[in-house]
Amino acid sequence: MSDLSQRPESPVVGETIPHESAALHVTGRALYTDDLTPRTKGLLHAWPVQSPHAHARVTGLRTHAAYAEPGVVRVLTADDVPGLNDSGIRHDEPLFPDEVMYHGQAVCWVLAETAESARRGAGRVEVDYEPLPAVLTIHEAIAADSFQGTAPTARRGDAEAAVARAAHVFEGETEMAGQEHFYLETQASLAEVDDGGQVFVQSSTQHPSETQEVVAHVLGLAGHAVTVQCLRMGGGFGGKEVQANGYAAVAALGATLTGRPVRVRLNRTQDFTMTGKRHGFHATWRAGFDDDGHLLALDTTLTSDGGWSLDLSEAVLARAICHVDNAYWIPDVRIHGRIAKTHKTSQTAFRGFGGPQGMLVLEDIFGRCAPLLGIDPIDLRRRNFYAEGQETPYGQPVRHADRAATAWDQVLATAEVADRSAEVAHFNATHEHTKRALAMTPVKFGISFNLTALNQAGALVHVYKDGSVLINHGGTEMGQGLHTKMLQVAATSLGVPLAKVRLAPTRTDKVPNTSATAASSGSDLNGGAIKNACEQIGARLAEVDGGRGLPWEKLVGEAYLARVPLFAAGYYRTEGLHWDATVFQGSPFKYFAYGVAAAEVEVDGFTGAYRTRRVDIVHDVGDSLSPLVDLGQIEGGFVQGVGWLTLEDLRWDVSPDGEHRGRLTTRAASTYKLPSFAEMPEDFRVAMLEQAHEEGAVYGSKAVGEPPLMLAFSVREALRQACAAFGPAGISVELASPATPEAVYWALDGARNAVAHEPAGA
Repeated sequence: MSDLSQRPESPVVGETIPHESAALHVTGRALYTDDLTPRTKGLLHAWPVQSPHAHARVTGLRTHAAYAEPGVVRVLTADDVPGLNDSGIRHDEPLFPDEVMYHGQAVCWVLAETAESARRGAGRVEVDYEPLPAVLTIHEAIAADSFQGTAPTARRGDAEAAVARAAHVFEGETEMAGQEHFYLETQASLAEVDDGGQVFVQSSTQHPSETQEVVAHVLGLAGHAVTVQCLRMGGGFGGKEVQANGYAAVAALGATLTGRPVRVRLNRTQDFTMTGKRHGFHATWRAGFDDDGHLLALDTTLTSDGGWSLDLSEAVLARAICHVDNAYWIPDVRIHGRIAKTHKTSQTAFRGFGGPQGMLVLEDIFGRCAPLLGIDPIDLRRRNFYAEGQETPYGQPVRHADRAATAWDQVLATAEVADRSAEVAHFNATHEHTKRALAMTPVKFGISFNLTALNQAGALVHVYKDGSVLINHGGTEMGQGLHTKMLQVAATSLGVPLAKVRLAPTRTDKVPNTSATAASSGSDLNGGAIKNACEQIGARLAEVDGGRGLPWEKLVGEAYLARVPLFAAGYYRTEGLHWDATVFQGSPFKYFAYGVAAAEVEVDGFTGAYRTRRVDIVHDVGDSLSPLVDLGQIEGGFVQGVGWLTLEDLRWDVSPDGEHRGRLTTRAASTYKLPSFAEMPEDFRVAMLEQAHEEGAVYGSKAVGEPPLMLAFSVREALRQACAAFGPAGISVELASPATPEAVYWALDGARNAVAHEPAGA
């Protein structure tokens, strides 16, 4: 295989072009799964019968009354499943449960001629429940010893002994909430069976191959009997990596039993109450520093809220453990992890996939300990950066560690951090009831799936006799611009104009056995596969040309007449990866992506309300495949991270004896606050790190989907420092996550009432 990273002269990659579907998006002509509904004749609509209990045994289910509702055609129950009654990838998620495990779980589905008829029919289904005790929070799970899955540990040296002998020892707890995906397009599937018995499912899924697998085992069919297509998604963010599978299975089961197409499309309330979120985490920690502020040792235990089933919780926890270090060297370290089992939706993949939760632990430690050490937080972070050649706690050498320092220094200069910090100090000294702060945080994020086997991809490239090109790959488009980049890769590899290349929807009968479009690996994996296919075709065409330099169309025509194949199946596997999950050691990542952000905030002392005055970002995307797409990902990821850390506040009814115990109370945009224009930085400056070529990656590029989300730590740390400015010098401020205005108010109020003390480093 040729060097993936080398670019030819005048490449199409690197050009600033709009998203390939931008015009379709803004005109409303872009088709999504549910847009096919009006085009589908004889369609039936599915509606769930949802449990009113967080945990209960189903003791009776009577569906006959539903059939009295005009339009109801069928009620799907466990008795109708010809294969395996399970939609989970770990076979721990009954599609039709006899024991409900969270408030709102579907116990059966009603199919009807209209969605309204299905809804009315669902209301007529009679279900008897025997309520059972419910565990709803991480703290309840710890007290009840309610855990699931594996409990891995990463370690280096003797953290306990190193902490004990450190000059300065701090301990505490860090807790962070989950996050709702709130993709614009809710979960949707549309299934039908053709005259040959082939089950065809249109699904809003990030992982068509896995959706195919789950549908097949629910129906008791071989994989080749099921085809899954994903046109595009109106957002995914990880929420459609595995959680789309069950809805596709319901639609496919209904279509198989009735012989008619079946549509499953959750409304917003259903999507809120039935789908998993980002995992909330709780961490206990002890950290030891020397007199110069170097972190000598860390001993921490992470507990994630997995919800009722495993889903991807083990993989999320693994990535969290692998990212506690962030961009910092820790000589002696022990990171232990465990997964709480609670009676809530099964929490799932979300942009960053555990990385943000792991990294937040150490950023919280630095933010809380800096004033106690008498060291500026910016200086404390910088002096703990990795040096080239040092290894992570799981044993992977940190390549290009200097890029974090380079980006850091660039932000210090371009954001004028020193001058603005002085301005902030002057402002705070002259304003009693309003305070400002400026904080900087880095990002080091590993790129590749932790599970080595998933780091592979396929592609199919066709060149037609007129010289036009059609490409198909296993990645899915969710608005992130993957298809745009893949078109640019194909055009560059073949040496043709971008207009010559067209991309077909992702289908399992074109490219099989694909991995999820996740882990920020979509461009790396699928780009490598497309490049490989194009190079196969290019090598054949070069033989036909024989050095004559024929125009593309003439060359293709001659190749066809010479009976040279003008199509190729491409394949790519990420080399150099190895991982032993039993000892939590290896090199699971192809490379690390780096970034640095500086954020300035202003906080109102009466209400805790705040505004983000300015944000400066320098982010490492290697040699960008598509700069405009990457810019959008950096900005969007950052804002989504700010939402998680400061605004988005999931709340369940956890009252001990409440009638609605376990019910999600924030299940609409009216009660769940999303970032809006009002929360955007007033001054937002983004730059891509230059001279950041990545050897061995497609055309020298780097992944950009997830890493920018963690740049939002800078806003949270700025809020912490602004709260501290309301009190005496040298106090440590604990700030809840999410740092809502209410949380900020209580933090600054605590600072006001704090007692000054001598910093440890004084």
